[in-house]
Amino acid sequence: MEHFVVSARKYRPQTFKDVVGQQAITNTLANAITNNHLAQALLFTGPRGVGKTTCARILAKMINQDDNQSPDEDFAFNIFELDAASNNSVDDIRNLIDQVRIPPQVGKYKVYIIDEVHMLSASAFNAFLKTLEEPPKHAIFILATTEKHKIIPTILSRCQIFDFKRITVTDAKEYLKHIAEQEGIIAEDDALQIIAQKADGAMRDALSIYDRVVSFSGNNLTRQAVTENLNVLDYDTYMKITDLLLTQNIPELLVRYNDILASGFDGHHFIAGLASHFRDLLVCKDQRTIQLLEVGEQTKAKYFEQSQQASQEFLMEAIRLANDCDLNYKTSRNQRLLVELCLMQMASIQLGAQKKNEHSQIISPKEFTQPAKPISSEEKKIIRDNEHDENPVTKNAQEKPSTESVKKEEILTLENKVDTSDYISKEIPQNTEIKQEVNKQQPSHNEAPKTNPVTDNSIAKKKVSGLSLASIRKKKELEAQAKTKTVAEETVMTNAFTETQLQAAWDDYVHKLKKRGEKILASILETDLPKLKNDHEIHLELPAESMKIDMKRGQNKLMAFLKKQLKNTTISLHVDVNEKSAKKFAFTPIEKYNKLKEKNPLLDKLRTTFDLDV
Repeated sequence: MEHFVVSARKYRPQTFKDVVGQQAITNTLANAITNNHLAQALLFTGPRGVGKTTCARILAKMINQDDNQSPDEDFAFNIFELDAASNNSVDDIRNLIDQVRIPPQVGKYKVYIIDEVHMLSASAFNAFLKTLEEPPKHAIFILATTEKHKIIPTILSRCQIFDFKRITVTDAKEYLKHIAEQEGIIAEDDALQIIAQKADGAMRDALSIYDRVVSFSGNNLTRQAVTENLNVLDYDTYMKITDLLLTQNIPELLVRYNDILASGFDGHHFIAGLASHFRDLLVCKDQRTIQLLEVGEQTKAKYFEQSQQASQEFLMEAIRLANDCDLNYKTSRNQRLLVELCLMQMASIQLGAQKKNEHSQIISPKEFTQPAKPISSEEKKIIRDNEHDENPVTKNAQEKPSTESVKKEEILTLENKVDTSDYISKEIPQNTEIKQEVNKQQPSHNEAPKTNPVTDNSIAKKKVSGLSLASIRKKKELEAQAKTKTVAEETVMTNAFTETQLQAAWDDYVHKLKKRGEKILASILETDLPKLKNDHEIHLELPAESMKIDMKRGQNKLMAFLKKQLKNTTISLHVDVNEKSAKKFAFTPIEKYNKLKEKNPLLDKLRTTFDLDV
């Protein structure tokens, strides 16, 4: 049996062109060698498996090459590798310094590659400082580490630092595809994509996973074989979960999650992957961000199709729930229940949004409609008798629409006015149409209420004999008109009032609330004094939104009381929320006393003179 060489060693890059994903660094090093502008102390830092040691070896080989030597010459006698993880003492560094003094026998430079340099002790670092700052002309030091923050600043200041980045999923997939072609293996793009994602930016890890999967599946590398061998949750699983969430199928959702746990997957890994899946769906929502989706073309089409089914609001809320579950997973005592509860909340997002839209208004829409006031049986009888009356006087009135028809319209108009006043008594601020209608009907504060000359003259001047039945009906009709007119005039009131009168009526209502035991609403009304603006607008400032909601519930009774006390039906209430104002309010007796003392300092003198208690 032939000796097997792992792909990470078999396909280790031999030139800078073969290095994957580090073009900026390899171009810089190649130009430095060409222009003879290479520093004598270099520091390669970055994550594991991204090519630090490989680039150090290629650099050490290229430094000694010239036109007279073969490209296959490795210059092994001029390259010294030291593992700082096992050689981290002061004596090891002193031995290295002694070797540096000897010039090379072949080539121009001796290259010292110190891997995992952050493992050196503090004493070893200090012993290495002088040599690193002023090395011999034939010596070049290349330090490699995955943890730059552990290296002392004096070492960092003496080195030229190169930061290696993670290998992107696309670059890793293309390199794996190249190796599969070299090996004669048929591999699906999705399979290589999963391997590249699983490697998490490390090319060495990607090659190790590739060797493992090839050993499992042979020459045909499929997505199903990769997911089965690596035991990973691929995008297909998360797409099925998302479909169940969008259809609110909670029973099937819990069964599917149980199957995932039975397959050996951790709930924490599942919820983190689900959050990433929602992120990918959100990325597909905009054409400008779709490039952030690191998947194959076929998978990208599936992501785009599912992103059209899920709204942006759903995805944002689902990401928030998944993130909260991820943060609380380790501290939870019942971790399975935590994930199941998170899934049920996700499935209920759309139902919650619908209910929120239905109940977005604090006051029900039914409060904005009021049934029309029915016409009394007496008024119906008058109208019916007038229509069928055979009296010549009535006939003449029917022939002349300027008399009898006008009176019928006046009766209906007055009834509408009464209904409008009922709306006013409820004082619903949101109904602006009712306010506009009232403003049209009511006179200004300085003018007396205008009267309809036709109605007033017909009621006041017209005299009817009581000898005939028709005359009795006419008399009852006129009395009904006069009564309706009086009710309408009494309902719409526009008396002027001052802010002091408003505050006095306000305090009376608070006192009544306390007597009835409604202390919560009473305390809310005591939070701030009402301000009067534009002669009929009452403004109140509250420190919290919850207080405003409670205020809305008792607003109708409050406004009915104020309108009756102030004799003005045009007033309206406007409630504002200012959280900063909470500091200004006094709640305890001592705070109230101090508040009053600020307004009137003589109050404290009165208390001390008569030795009064607060």
